[in-house]
Amino acid sequence: MPLLHKYHYPLIYPKNLEGSVIILAEKRTVRIGGVAMNKIETWQFADNDPMDEAINAVNTNPKSVYGSGHLDYYSHVIDVLDGKADPIVTGREARKTVEIIEAAYKKTM
Repeated sequence: MPLLHKYHYPLIYPKNLEGSVIILAEKRTVRIGGVAMNKIETWQFADNDPMDEAINAVNTNPKSVYGSGHLDYYSHVIDVLDGKADPIVTGREARKTVEIIEAAYKKTM
C-alpha cells in the first residue's frame, strides 16, 4: 500500500484561485467569477430590466468553492414535494437539457 504524503498540496500554487466567465455582446457585458463562480462582478445592460435587482439579490462570494447554493436548492425541492412551491424547471424542460447533452456526446463518438 503506497504511503501518502502528510501534506495536502492544492492543484494551483499556493492556493486555489478563482475562475470566471465573461459574456460580451453588443448591448451587454456580464462577468461571473469568484472562487465558487457565484459572484457577479459585472452586470451591465443597455436597458434596465426588473430582473436586474433579483440578480443582485442572489449575488454571493462564498469562501469555499463548494458555496452554499445546494442548500437553497434542496430546501426548494422539499417545498415542491410538500406542495408549498412550484418547480423552477418542469420535468419536460429538464428533459430537453438531457437530450442536448446526449446529442453532444453522440456527435463526439
